[in-house]
Amino acid sequence: MSSTPTESAEKPYEQVVVAIDEKQTAIEGYHVGVDNYDDSSNLKKSADGRYVLIPQPSNSPDDPLNWSPAKKAVTLAIIGFIAFLPDYAAGTSIITLIPQAIQWKATQYEVQKAVVGNIFSLGICGLAVVALSNYFGRLPIIFLFQSLSLMTSAWSGAATSLNSYIAARILNGLVSSAAQGGGLMWIKDLFFFHEHPRKINYLEFPIILSPYLGPLITAFITYKTTWPWGFWVCTILFGIGWLLIFAFLDEPYYDRSIPADQQLPRRSRWMRLIGAEQLKAARSEKRPLSVMVQPILAITKIPVLLIVIYYFLNFAWVISVNTTISIWLVNFYHFNPKNLGFFYFFGVIGVTLGWFVGHFLHDAFGTLYARRHNNTILPEARLTISYLATLISMISLIILGLAVQNHWHYMVLAVFAAAQCCGIMICTTAVNAYLLDCYPGQSGEVSAWVAVGRIWGGFMATYIQLPWVGRIGPAKVLGAQAGITAAAALIIVFLQVYGRRIRMWQEGKSVVQK
Repeated sequence: MSSTPTESAEKPYEQVVVAIDEKQTAIEGYHVGVDNYDDSSNLKKSADGRYVLIPQPSNSPDDPLNWSPAKKAVTLAIIGFIAFLPDYAAGTSIITLIPQAIQWKATQYEVQKAVVGNIFSLGICGLAVVALSNYFGRLPIIFLFQSLSLMTSAWSGAATSLNSYIAARILNGLVSSAAQGGGLMWIKDLFFFHEHPRKINYLEFPIILSPYLGPLITAFITYKTTWPWGFWVCTILFGIGWLLIFAFLDEPYYDRSIPADQQLPRRSRWMRLIGAEQLKAARSEKRPLSVMVQPILAITKIPVLLIVIYYFLNFAWVISVNTTISIWLVNFYHFNPKNLGFFYFFGVIGVTLGWFVGHFLHDAFGTLYARRHNNTILPEARLTISYLATLISMISLIILGLAVQNHWHYMVLAVFAAAQCCGIMICTTAVNAYLLDCYPGQSGEVSAWVAVGRIWGGFMATYIQLPWVGRIGPAKVLGAQAGITAAAALIIVFLQVYGRRIRMWQEGKSVVQK
């Protein structure tokens, strides 16, 4: 679907642009139809004329909403690639754990400290990136953090002792998830409301895929050569990401509260890359302390907190299966590293299927909902798709537990582990689209907290899964996780019934039901 503004966007620079209050729109519902506006003739629309553009772009060529479709697509692809890297590297460390324990004469538990330390640190990184990006700009912060990620990844491959390796992995986690935590900022800055679900689906695809590609590729690497090469491959990938930022990315933030003719001119991309132009604007427009505390204040929004809890209780079990499935396959099915490498294609297939289904499903449901509600979409409507994701995840967990407990054919594990990946991919797009619609002015903050839910859910799962399974068996453990997944869906029911009223109450608006 093309979203290039119609001819009205090409009118003279001085044209007055009709403002649409996104904060109020998030409360009342997004009016995407032309007929919803009395002054629609003055509003900019999508190229096919079907949608009013939200937000309304300015007439300035510096406005990122006016960038060409090709430049937007390249930017999103680069952000997606960079967002892929931290969990890919974390997945690499899962496979290298055993040869590292042998080399350093340590227990697997001691080496696993590097894995869990890295995972925990990834959540902290996202919050820090958003706070810094709000003041210094998106581009210089992601460039700085990618530079540090490159260095710490090289350190991981060059480490000659366990303590050095643990330090490298923790520091890598603290700097490598800039695109994961701040991904929604870039989508909000570059794309219009009706494009958000599909663009979020594109961004989340490599993020959800990465924990599976990491073990898959590293299993083949360690089968043929030594474990450091797993991290040298990571370093090469971080280096490619660094070069892509250096060569192609530009600053996407544009302050729409300032008239176009009062905006500071964009002069040099290289000065924006190092943050010189953004810092000049920040000194005149922003207070550092208020900008830095915004990510902390975001979690006080009840819908944000509830979605983070919901996502935490869903993504944790994806990671728990991912971290233990290799152990099950070795212990019960006698897989070697090469077999494990091939088996991890289940994640690639499952996530790709979830992306493909979501590519059409989210847009189709949004269109159907708008058609039945006077061309208006409430943010809570985005959550409806998550019921399908919950059902898929529950069934997958139950069958996976029974399959391992009863030693069913390993292809049963492959099919339903892939189905679980499909479900979490659909769920991820739904919750991100919901929060972006609810809080369009805090896109980075809500993105960072969703990343925290995902990362710390995985962190928790790596700690509890093996002892839990050892104590009561896989069928009971995964059955309990299926029950938790079902219970977590009550959060979605609550938000769909009361979410809008809660948002209005917290914004100090009168509670009027639509």
